[in-house]
Amino acid sequence: MALRVFSLNLVKTNRNLLQNGFKSPAPPTGHMAPAASFATEVTVQAAPAAVQKQKVSKAMRAYLKRANEHDEFMKTQHLEFQIGKRHLANMMGADAETFTQEDVDEAISYLFPSGLYDPKARPAMKSPDVVFPARKAAEFDETGRPFHSLFYTGKPNFFQLLHDIVEETNKLADLEERMLRRGNKPDENQKLEIDGFHLLPKDQLELLLVESIADIEYSNFCNSMDRLIASPYAYKSKTFIERFLKPLMDQSNQLEVPKPKIDGEGRQYITTYECLRKTARADVTVRLPGTGKISINGKNISYFEDENCREQLLFPLQFSELLGKVDVEANVEGGGPSGQAGAIRWGIAMSLRSFVDQEMIESMRLAGLLTRDYRRRERKKFGQEGARRKYTWKKR
Repeated sequence: MALRVFSLNLVKTNRNLLQNGFKSPAPPTGHMAPAASFATEVTVQAAPAAVQKQKVSKAMRAYLKRANEHDEFMKTQHLEFQIGKRHLANMMGADAETFTQEDVDEAISYLFPSGLYDPKARPAMKSPDVVFPARKAAEFDETGRPFHSLFYTGKPNFFQLLHDIVEETNKLADLEERMLRRGNKPDENQKLEIDGFHLLPKDQLELLLVESIADIEYSNFCNSMDRLIASPYAYKSKTFIERFLKPLMDQSNQLEVPKPKIDGEGRQYITTYECLRKTARADVTVRLPGTGKISINGKNISYFEDENCREQLLFPLQFSELLGKVDVEANVEGGGPSGQAGAIRWGIAMSLRSFVDQEMIESMRLAGLLTRDYRRRERKKFGQEGARRKYTWKKR
């Protein structure tokens, strides 16, 4: 009987709760509502685990600060560059909207003529993206944990590159071993041809990696790449290898090589005019085939008494392996022995381009034979003993 009464009371209680929408009874006068107190306690206890923000490391804060400063600096530089380019276009009477970087370089060379030998010392106006080196992106997350496993080496990109080269080398070695077991040989038709290419120089590799590397590290890179290229199955990694190769004949192909003419004796000849060095000026003619005869103002090489001038004159012929195979005729005036020898040397080198292959032309360019020397004697300055020398200072 007691159990039945308890069940009836429980049913009535549930019915009342359903009708009242689970409303709690009003608290007695003078007491706080327990429901509100409970909710507050639950919120306070759950907040630290759910709402607490992730801490940002000091390294990340420092990086974000530097990144913001760099972005603001680059924005300012870009704005100043655009303003300067617009003023330059107005000075040259051109349209600022279509004023390209080539137009900027031509305008700078026209408005600020310079005889400085090194191009880096001449006036220039380049885009800030070219002047200022690229910056690395963040290498760690907000908690300070680095993304790259080689972060603590200090040069993760470089060592990752070495790791990739070794992986490619090992893959090719395994492939070669499998082919030898099967009795197969590499396909000669697919052999990797790298003639006319060379590995990226150190400065360009640093730009690619956005890291500075030492000479010994660059040497390790070259040795690793040479080992990879030497594999008979290197053509399997052609795409990877070509990323670090640079055409050897990029600049020499841009030079217009004149075609030789034929003289009355049936010999090929080429004449280079306006060969300048200091105040000397020369016209040089090279004939092929020849016996090695050299004529300078109607005289032989004894025209120059100084042996250094003679060696300077013969260097292009020795370098191109045409000494004794061509005849050289030169008419030179002005300047001294050094200037005249330099003018004739440049004329001989420019004329020999018509008788050698493209690879030799590129080698001559790299040796500096095809580069005109604009250096001159620096003038004496007022108030000085010479161009750079100062008068001896005396206190009394």
